[in-house]
Amino acid sequence: MELFRIGGPNPDTNYLFMGDYVDRGYYSVETVTLLVALKIRYPQRITILRGNHESRQITQVYGFYDECLRKYGNANVWKYFTDLFDFLPLTALIDNQIFCLHGGLSPSIDTLDNIRALDRIQEVPHEGPMCDLLWSDPDDRCGWGISPRGAGYTFGQDISEAFNHNNGLTLVARAHQLVMEGYNWSQDRNVVTIFSGNFTEDPLP
Repeated sequence: MELFRIGGPNPDTNYLFMGDYVDRGYYSVETVTLLVALKIRYPQRITILRGNHESRQITQVYGFYDECLRKYGNANVWKYFTDLFDFLPLTALIDNQIFCLHGGLSPSIDTLDNIRALDRIQEVPHEGPMCDLLWSDPDDRCGWGISPRGAGYTFGQDISEAFNHNNGLTLVARAHQLVMEGYNWSQDRNVVTIFSGNFTEDPLP
C-alpha cells in the first residue's frame, strides 16, 4: 500500500509490476490477490509481468505453496494462482522505447519479434529464451556468461547496447535483484534495475 501512497491512487496512475509477487514475506496470497483485483478493475492502468517466482517449481521451494496450505488447508488456491501465472506477459514496452521485463536478455533473442513468437503460456522452462527473460542478470563483463543462479545468463554492456540499438530502444528496465536504493543504473545507462519491495528476509534466486 505504501507504493500506491507514493505513486498515486488508482486509476490516476499507471502501474507496471515486473514480477516476484510471491515467496516474499508472509502475505504473498494477499499481495497477488490485490494485484489481480486491481488488474480486473483497471485493466488499462495495471500491467502485471511474470517473474521467475511465478512458477510451480519455485513456489514449492520458497514459500508460496506452504503459505497456501497453511491458510487454506489444501493446495487448490496455489494451483489456481500458478495456472494464472502461465498467462502473465513476460515483457512490456513503454512508448516503444523502454523494454521492461523481470530478468534480462537472452542469447536466443535478438528482436522483439522473437519474444512475440514465444509460446509463453506454460510453466517456466529450465532453459531457453523464456527462462532467460526471467532469470538473466546484467554483468560487468562483456558478452554472455554462465549465471551463478543456475538458470539464465549474465550479459555485458556490449549485449545490452546491441539489443537496444537493433530494436530502437533507449533502455532495458528490469527487476530480479535487490537494490537498496530502489533503482540502479548500469551498463552506461543501457539497463536499470528496479526494486520496489519494502520487505525481504533473505535474497532469493
